[in-house]
Amino acid sequence: MAEEDKNEKPQKGAKPTLTPEQEAEAAAKKAARAEAKAKGGKGGGKGKGGGASQEVAMERVRRTGPARLRKVYDTEIRGKLISEFSLKNPMEAPRLMKITINMGLGEAVTNPKVLDTAVESLGAITGQRPVVTKAKKSIAVFKLRGGQKIGAMVTLRRDQMFEFLDRLVSYALPRVRDFKGISPKSFDGRGNYTLGIREEIIFPEINYERLEKPKGMNITFTTTARTDEQGRALLRHLGMPFRN
Repeated sequence: MAEEDKNEKPQKGAKPTLTPEQEAEAAAKKAARAEAKAKGGKGGGKGKGGGASQEVAMERVRRTGPARLRKVYDTEIRGKLISEFSLKNPMEAPRLMKITINMGLGEAVTNPKVLDTAVESLGAITGQRPVVTKAKKSIAVFKLRGGQKIGAMVTLRRDQMFEFLDRLVSYALPRVRDFKGISPKSFDGRGNYTLGIREEIIFPEINYERLEKPKGMNITFTTTARTDEQGRALLRHLGMPFRN
């Protein structure tokens, strides 16, 4: 009987018995593979969808409370706007709805690799994956075809919007060379404001050594203000350094 037991082969499809230590090691390896796949895409970050150029700081932070500037608006700024414009209904107080950051890249027509660095930079600045914008129509003079990728855009709302604005007015804008404030005239007549940034290196998230050529961007602040005066007052209370 002993010889028969030795000669018996395990049934096909039967799983080998693992010790508790082996089971724990296998579970740890499985979790590590799942995490690497989630970060780098298929192929562990190699091939399509991988590579360091595609790794962007876009994971949303787990917050324990609202953004600092949002709390300031709710507790202080809203009351100041109501009294400043003699508003009867508190809901009439102008507020910030969204911030849109747009980066146009004319060089992408002849050098598509410029778009990859722009997406990486814009994602690092905003903490959100950018949307690649395409040309709506063909323009022969600029050698532009309809549907060609020519830029990147990000739209921020809620806490991410307030956090970006807080970093912009507290740290980024003061780093502009010979900064004397921003123009108070770039409103559209309906309380919305657009700010032009010549170089992205004013943001601390940008690594200057890896940057081939500084790129500019347009930042649009969309508000619920009915007039430019209300929109200007809202942004001024939020910390925008307008020139006198």
